[in-house]
Amino acid sequence: MPKYLVEASYTADAINGLKSEGGSARVAATKALIEGLGGTLECFYFAFGETDAFIVADLPDNATVAAVQMAVNGSGMISSRTVVLLTPSEIDEAAKRDVPFSPPAG
Repeated sequence: MPKYLVEASYTADAINGLKSEGGSARVAATKALIEGLGGTLECFYFAFGETDAFIVADLPDNATVAAVQMAVNGSGMISSRTVVLLTPSEIDEAAKRDVPFSPPAG
């Protein structure tokens, strides 16, 4: 199953909700969402700085992740971006492929 890294930033209203509910409740809600979509939550960390939370999860496919992104970002409470994570064997496979690329002339 593909693995994804989600970086989430909360609005002020979302931070207030987090203060009210607590971090453990937010992790539980995230886990329930991911498992309900057929995935697994690997880890969830809150952080300082521009990004408020880092989440690593296995999800069935890119369409599922796109649906989650639309729901989360559409809420207006969280801004998130998702990175597809690749295994070393996937990079090994990519390295074996011949790609007929030529850069633009400069």
